[in-house]
Amino acid sequence: MSESLVTSLTLDDLRDLLQQVGYRVETATDPVVNVVYLRSATSGLSFDIRPGNRSAGDESGRFADMAFISILQVNGELPQDLVNGWNIARRFSRLQLSGPFLALCMDVSVVGGVTRSHLRAQIEIWDRLAQELIVYLREGLRRPQTNGVESDGASSARPDPATWPGAPASH
Repeated sequence: MSESLVTSLTLDDLRDLLQQVGYRVETATDPVVNVVYLRSATSGLSFDIRPGNRSAGDESGRFADMAFISILQVNGELPQDLVNGWNIARRFSRLQLSGPFLALCMDVSVVGGVTRSHLRAQIEIWDRLAQELIVYLREGLRRPQTNGVESDGASSARPDPATWPGAPASH
């Protein structure tokens, strides 16, 4: 028997799905825009699941897409090449650097219908990307870079990684 398709979600649906795969989930409200969303964490990295667009013709609070978002506060400078390198190498998520904040984002859509197995797979992809981000940043901040190209050690103009303040602290 085939799995039925999910064409829209509520926060309760999403909370249940996250809990089924082992996440602790809490409901939170953004005080600025008064929007309810979910909050969780993986490997010590907190993240939000924000509802996106309402389903077409639906006024009951069901939505057709969501965004997984983790915000890190950057202490000091973060090389733009490091952010761009993530975005070039990773297909399902993106990094955005805005002032002292670094955001890891991944969108998930149920438009047209997807199975619950597909949604679980998207959650697993998010989990892996969030865990990879911390390793990527630590390794990238240790590795000298010049204009997006790693130096072979022959150049005396490469930046000294000891002057970089370290990996972003979790927000």
